[in-house]
Amino acid sequence: MGELRGTHVPVLLERCLELLAPALGRGGRTVHVDATLGLAGHAEAVLEAHPETVLIGLDRDTEALAHARVRLARFADRVHLEHAVYDELPDVLDRLGYPGIDGILFDLGVSSLQLDAPDRGFAYAQDAPLDMRMDQTRGVTAEEVVNTYAHPDLARVLRVYGEEKFAGRIASAILRERERGRITSSARLAELVRESIPAPARRTGGHPAKRTFQALRIEVNRELAALETALPSALDALTVGGRMVVLSYHSLEDRLTKAALADRVRSKGPVDLPVELPGSGPTFRLLSRGAELPGEAEVAANPRAASVRLRAAERLDPNATEQGRTDRERSRRRVKGMHQPGTGSA
Repeated sequence: MGELRGTHVPVLLERCLELLAPALGRGGRTVHVDATLGLAGHAEAVLEAHPETVLIGLDRDTEALAHARVRLARFADRVHLEHAVYDELPDVLDRLGYPGIDGILFDLGVSSLQLDAPDRGFAYAQDAPLDMRMDQTRGVTAEEVVNTYAHPDLARVLRVYGEEKFAGRIASAILRERERGRITSSARLAELVRESIPAPARRTGGHPAKRTFQALRIEVNRELAALETALPSALDALTVGGRMVVLSYHSLEDRLTKAALADRVRSKGPVDLPVELPGSGPTFRLLSRGAELPGEAEVAANPRAASVRLRAAERLDPNATEQGRTDRERSRRRVKGMHQPGTGSA
């Protein structure tokens, strides 16, 4: 392993530590999962703050794991680093013998290492081979997607994963170009995208190739499919009082996170019953109202935090939840009864 490539400033570090602290600092050994370990900035801070916490760090990027292993060497007796995607969490926990966890962090999207390493092909501002695999040991590359997908499939990827309004035009330009020769360069692809977008649209919204590169990266790494599986598994693995924090960087990730949490924080029983039916109450509570955004100071210190959206939740004790619902419903019935005819209410 050579010198560390790129710089790494953990996004919303203090807020993440604050949210995880009640779950990880409740006494005795606790287990925390960093589902997107990267260069281990968040993980290192968690281990420093909680001397009795065991860390399970997951990452599909072998280069990131190598750097993280060096960074976390002084905590080696309470660290497990696993070459795995976050949707493989249940298998990892089974293999390591942990029936439950107390905290988990998802810092989604592309890492600083991947963005700053020009040979990885993630950055549209630097010329590189069209790879974009987070795990360079397996899977298809962006070059294969660009050069083999039919027009409808390529346009769908750009439209759905990149939310690109000009997906059809870009796909057509790619197909015309590959008739002349295989597209292998990230710089050439970025130029094709720029030429396909009308001039007025190119003047707003940042680099014209941003959405196309995002879409290809998501397709190559199956990011949304893996996340859709991983979030429910992570919530299921949390013990009572355990907490999950998710940092998302575009609306597609945030939408999946919001949906996964919404399913757990609402009651599934009939609303007009005076008591919560067993097993029908909410199993989690949200730790913030909506998605939290970064402050000006955070963005100034770390421009890559500009688009982050934070959501967090805590697992509830089902017995306490049902009791709380019962008390609330009794109160509602008393108030309602005071206003019925013949009750003597004013």
